[in-house]
Amino acid sequence: MSRQQENLYPPVAFHFRLQILGSEDPLDYGFQEISGIKTTLDTEAIAEGGENRFQHQLPIKTTYSPLVLKRGMALYKSVLTTWCDDTMEFSIDKPIKTYDLLVSLLDEEREPVLSWKFINAYPTSWEASNLNAEESSIFFETINLNYNYYVLV
Repeated sequence: MSRQQENLYPPVAFHFRLQILGSEDPLDYGFQEISGIKTTLDTEAIAEGGENRFQHQLPIKTTYSPLVLKRGMALYKSVLTTWCDDTMEFSIDKPIKTYDLLVSLLDEEREPVLSWKFINAYPTSWEASNLNAEESSIFFETINLNYNYYVLV
């Protein structure tokens, strides 16, 4: 099948990677799920004088959902976990470190098919899964990141 024919089919969503751009170790693999790639255009309803059948919906601003990373708990100190620890121990005397992130959807040769660049991201929450002696499940960590905006690259 030619590359042009392959482009007719939607890509699979289970082969992806995260890069923390500008860090000493930019690659961070092993995520089960990355979600929150979402943009919303907020609008404001304006009533037109004398026209009662409808209201105009005027755009106000674009908002972005938090980026959510989910994976089995990392038992080593990666750039991401160190960044989370440093940010969560926030104090007023040191600024929060931001990084640009690159999330790439990969093909079977591990080449990017689509990539999203998240500008000025920083962690806002870290959560561990429940500890339950009655279940046989993997211990997960979930990390939420806020960012200014993202672009498709």
